[in-house]
Amino acid sequence: MRVTSSGCRLSSAPRVAPAGVLLGRTRGSLGLLQCLFLPQECILSGIMSVNGKKVLHMDRNAYYGGESASITPLEDLYKRFNLPGTPPESMGRGRDWNVDLIPKFLMANGQLVRMLLYTEVTRYLDFKVIEGSFVYKGGKIYKVPSTEAEALASSLMGLFEKRRFRKFLVYVANFDENDARSFEGVDPKKNTMRDVYKKFDLGQDVIDFTGHALALYRTDDYLDQPCQETINRIKLYSESLARYGKSPYLYPLYGLGELPQGFARLSAIYGGTYMLNKPIEEIVIENGKVVGVKSEGEIARCKQLICDPSYVPERVKKVGKVIRVICILSHPIKNTNDANSCQIIIPQNQVNRKSDIYVCMISSAHNVAAQGKYIAIVSTTVETSDPEKEIKPALELLEPVEQKFVSVCDMFAPTDLGKESQIFISSTYDATTHFETTCDDIKDIYKRMMGSEFDFEEMKRKKNDIYGEEDQQ
Repeated sequence: MRVTSSGCRLSSAPRVAPAGVLLGRTRGSLGLLQCLFLPQECILSGIMSVNGKKVLHMDRNAYYGGESASITPLEDLYKRFNLPGTPPESMGRGRDWNVDLIPKFLMANGQLVRMLLYTEVTRYLDFKVIEGSFVYKGGKIYKVPSTEAEALASSLMGLFEKRRFRKFLVYVANFDENDARSFEGVDPKKNTMRDVYKKFDLGQDVIDFTGHALALYRTDDYLDQPCQETINRIKLYSESLARYGKSPYLYPLYGLGELPQGFARLSAIYGGTYMLNKPIEEIVIENGKVVGVKSEGEIARCKQLICDPSYVPERVKKVGKVIRVICILSHPIKNTNDANSCQIIIPQNQVNRKSDIYVCMISSAHNVAAQGKYIAIVSTTVETSDPEKEIKPALELLEPVEQKFVSVCDMFAPTDLGKESQIFISSTYDATTHFETTCDDIKDIYKRMMGSEFDFEEMKRKKNDIYGEEDQQ
């Protein structure tokens, strides 16, 4: 996996079928065709293509990734949010900007990185390590301690608490779910995480940053659930941190829009067809089962369909709202050692909420902004009738802000598993700033479609299959 300080974009555009090809590609003896739309679906299209499925990927937008796209130039972002006028000259050249609509980082040892490595999509992408991970406490932000040395040096805790937290980290590092001796009297499938915290006599502030900044839970519901999942989450954080040092997070140069493009390229190499700017007029159902998708008066026949909730509003339910605020800055965030990139988590208890507030910040160092500019994106699950007031603690950390772009979106989830209709619907992106929950959704859709557990090994590209690619040597 290529993680560089400068890097270059190696991806090139995948095959995009012209509009007139739609029926010619899909009529007759095509066999199993899967039509797909948008972000999670981009990843699934690549995976399904590698698995030998015939895939047609249609997108109503003129770009890849839908709501997870990176918008360029900056003028288009102003238009998208209906802001009057054009960006001021102080923002630099519009084409220097690639602004993510939905902020996400990749865990260096996480599920999406494994998908990228197994499918070799990494050959089209370059990444940079996010410079720091911080947590909010009492109105200030602190570096998240996740190693023994950092725990002992952290100002988040007093001397005795540091020692107890160090013992806890050693316990987590040595924990092996296949070795009962490492449990130290804890039953990982019965004892709760609250029991484990009590065992190490950890205080509320330590519990807050451990559960929310290390295990990356959005609420405190996990406290009364079996501890094994939480311990594994903390191990994932620590292992991800160990890979590159500064933080456990990675980010692709030129923005998150590079990810769906990479998987689109993968699908195209294995015979998948991509069609942008294709209006979806109707999902055709016969006897309760999907048989095709109608676009511009023609029907693309298929046996399975993957789509996001916006295409099938009658088959989804609203499960909440999320607010995201894109902020353009001319300075790094205070108290982050002038980091060019970072994540800040504000645990729910620190601001009397039920769910966390997230801040992720990237900059010109990632080829997503003009020189000397920074993009900070705040997100959280909406809990009141005044969403912007809810994120005020995060916005105060960013001041002064040159420009804000505010969106409040409904979150949806499918009402059924899709096994009868063969329509498999993804869930709306949540407020978290990592891809682990998104990958869980991808694996869930895969299981519902294929009837078997997601297997990373099946994603591996055949070494002698370079169809459609030039020699990369």
